[in-house]
Amino acid sequence: MQQVKKGNTIKVHYTGTLREDGSQFDSSIGSEPLEFTVGEGLVIFGFDNGVINMHVGEKRTIEIPALEAYGPLNEHMIFEFDKKDFPADLGEPEIGIQLHMSDNEGNELPVVVAGIKEETIVLDANHPLAGKDLIFDVEVVEIVA
Repeated sequence: MQQVKKGNTIKVHYTGTLREDGSQFDSSIGSEPLEFTVGEGLVIFGFDNGVINMHVGEKRTIEIPALEAYGPLNEHMIFEFDKKDFPADLGEPEIGIQLHMSDNEGNELPVVVAGIKEETIVLDANHPLAGKDLIFDVEVVEIVA
């Protein structure tokens, strides 16, 4: 029986949950399986390594620490933005909403409103799963020829 190796293109179904409370953050169930080439860095490191040596039809639970997922929470990516500079057409900022900012080179940066102070808005540019340990239930559906 063929095993998944680096360089194989595979299709998997998965369900991702947070280790801390078991809440689901993503799943491919009910849609097309995820297709990627193992070892090319197209998925997080812990997921990439976790599927190696699996067989088609095999199911596995992969526990991925934050450092092998989206990395630690970076405090330098949490910053304050003057309320007076907040675009009026966006309305009043609310905690939890996602916004898009541009840097000096025109690159788009997604941020989440993490807090609202009297004069400033606290924005967080970390990936929403940064600093979180993850659990994936994975099933290899196909090793693409």
